Amino acid sequence: MRTFIFACIHNAGRSQMSAALFNRYADPAKARAISAGTQPAEQVHPVVMDAMHEIGIDLSSAKPQKLTAELAQGADTLVTMGCGDECPYVPGLRRDDWPLPDPKGQGIETVRQIREEIQNRVLELLTREELLSPQHV
Repeated sequence: MRTFIFACIHNAGRSQMSAALFNRYADPAKARAISAGTQPAEQVHPVVMDAMHEIGIDLSSAKPQKLTAELAQGADTLVTMGCGDECPYVPGLRRDDWPLPDPKGQGIETVRQIREEIQNRVLELLTREELLSPQHV
């Protein structure tokens, strides 16, 4: 089982969407995703919850969490969300960076565009790593 961590600063938008979409499309026998942040917010951005609800993903029970060494233990890939020098770093993990705009303070139209970009990147990653669920191949 491979574990992918999607991380940003506040774990309230991009990383939450990325992990949820990854878990929707990944073969659960092969891979899973978790999300975390270096300075977790109190809650997921409401507009992010709305945008994900539109495509049938419920983030109402998602809670931002801190990226810790314990959380990262056993993971093999860290995907950061374009947060520059503030992006988390975990020694020993493969790292990829997706330069995505922060949905914080954005309207629903912009958040939908970010969601679609994330979905495309997740599907590309899963295809490249041969981790797509058989129902999505």
